[in-house]
Amino acid sequence: MDVPELHPDLEPIAFLLGRWEGAGVGGYPTIESFNFGQEIVFGHNGKPFLTYTSRTWLLDEAGNAVRPLATETGFWRQLPDRQLEVCLSHPTGIVEIYIGEVVFNKIELRTDLVARTATAKEYSAGHRLYGLVNGNLMWAYDMAAVGQPLQSHMSAELKKVGEAAPGQG
Repeated sequence: MDVPELHPDLEPIAFLLGRWEGAGVGGYPTIESFNFGQEIVFGHNGKPFLTYTSRTWLLDEAGNAVRPLATETGFWRQLPDRQLEVCLSHPTGIVEIYIGEVVFNKIELRTDLVARTATAKEYSAGHRLYGLVNGNLMWAYDMAAVGQPLQSHMSAELKKVGEAAPGQG
């Protein structure tokens, strides 16, 4: 399949396109700190949104994968005036809608809406920062959950390791 042309509305977030891999750290008052590996793929199909998938896995002290952690998937829509909407879905019964802004190669997002199924853990808000720094995708995630206020939860540095599959999205 031919690679579709990038929709012009996506120019401000086109730097995200591709497959990114790396490692990060996580922690929260209710859990032990941990190291994780991650793969993020941003793709497109020519329409005015990016597709997004992320998967993480626990790493041991030697950097070996131990077991899967979180998975999320969604869509990133660029709006006028560098505004951005992001819809994310998690297999744990949580759906998030973020709103935010793109300034050069920096993205800041805050939850506008969080919906949970009856069996999902309590989670009420998120704040995410993404940025392109020296060619790497850096990100940080703060969350408010299980009775805790909004605070640091995870961060990572990812290297671009490939392009998204043609027509992905």
